[in-house]
Amino acid sequence: MSVSIRIAGLVATAAVALGGGFTVSAASADDEAATAPCAQQQAKVEKAKGALERVTAVFERQQARVKKAKKVVAQAEAGREKADARRALAAAKDDRDETKVIKRAQQQRLVKGQERLTSCEAAQVTTEVPAEA
Repeated sequence: MSVSIRIAGLVATAAVALGGGFTVSAASADDEAATAPCAQQQAKVEKAKGALERVTAVFERQQARVKKAKKVVAQAEAGREKADARRALAAAKDDRDETKVIKRAQQQRLVKGQERLTSCEAAQVTTEVPAEA
């Protein structure tokens, strides 16, 4: 089995060396940059929007968990049951607060990304206008 692994390794090395397997990706990256100058900023904005949607969904679940824990605390009998319910409520609140901070940070990332995209698009408009004149 080790002989077949060695042969496979040699074949793969030869294919990369002779075929130049890594040069294709560099050429396509240059073409993409030339066709869409603000594509990177646009992609980052889209990614930030998706992340914000996911974080918002998690935050809503955490808020629902806190409401449910509050109801459990209100219905719990005194003693160990109530103490356990209060600990569960505190844990739910901690999770919610942590998610709230993450959500706020993601909102800021989205705002910054949109600002970068707007400035990139404005720079493209200003460079294109003199070329037409």
